[in-house]
Amino acid sequence: MTLILVLVAFVLITLTSSMFIVDERQKALLLRLGQIERSDYEPGLHFKIPFVNEVRKFEAREMALDAQPARYLTGEKKNVIVDSFIMWRIADVATYYTSMGGDEERAALRLSQIIKDGLRAEFGRRTIQEVVSGDRVTMVKDILKEANRVAEGFGISISNVRIKRIDLPQEVSSSVYTRMEAERERVAKELRSQGAEKAEEIRSDADRQRAVILAEARRDAENLRGEGDARATEIYAEAYGQNEDFYGLYRRLSAYQNIFQGDDMLVIEPTGDFFDRFSDSSLSAQ
Repeated sequence: MTLILVLVAFVLITLTSSMFIVDERQKALLLRLGQIERSDYEPGLHFKIPFVNEVRKFEAREMALDAQPARYLTGEKKNVIVDSFIMWRIADVATYYTSMGGDEERAALRLSQIIKDGLRAEFGRRTIQEVVSGDRVTMVKDILKEANRVAEGFGISISNVRIKRIDLPQEVSSSVYTRMEAERERVAKELRSQGAEKAEEIRSDADRQRAVILAEARRDAENLRGEGDARATEIYAEAYGQNEDFYGLYRRLSAYQNIFQGDDMLVIEPTGDFFDRFSDSSLSAQ
């Protein structure tokens, strides 16, 4: 009875060891004593020889590799720091296993070096302005073409290379910011100078207009004053012509009133034309 149980257990273990399942998200490789025997498994249940065959499974989906930021030299001999990532997958699992030993970290290091070489070559042919604001699609297409040519020998296919950001080194950034600050200061000074010049023009024009307006106002005032004086003289002349004696007496009394003011005393002889009314017998008779 014990022997039967042992045999049944051995059969179950052997049967279990002879089966393996390949997931649709995986690629499977069948090894026979360390040598590749088969690599074209479809998803599903498959069989192997227990204790002789070994199954290695690898990721069939695309994988992302976030490359470390690296420094590259542009065509104008300026350093830039580029941060990028790579999308890749295993295209030929047998070649991948043979070249990389099935080690994903080893493959990632090799891919990083391939992409760095491509980026270094492309950046070396372009200026900073071209890599920042130029056509990156064309640059990435050229990098992908060369990178896939090299990666094909490792059983790897690179589907995309993305440049996340391009930065200047700290020392270059400081220099650029200093130049930008100086340029903005120069523009600000130029604008302030233009504003001061414009303000002086406006001020000068306002002063000129003020002087013109005041001169015209004075001229008009003098004209009006002259016209008024002429009109007053004309009125006085007309009034004088109507009664010369009365007008003469009125003017003389006004003169007396302006002279003899306050408590001052004048002791003079009332002779002359100015005092003739004091001794005018005709006026006394009236």
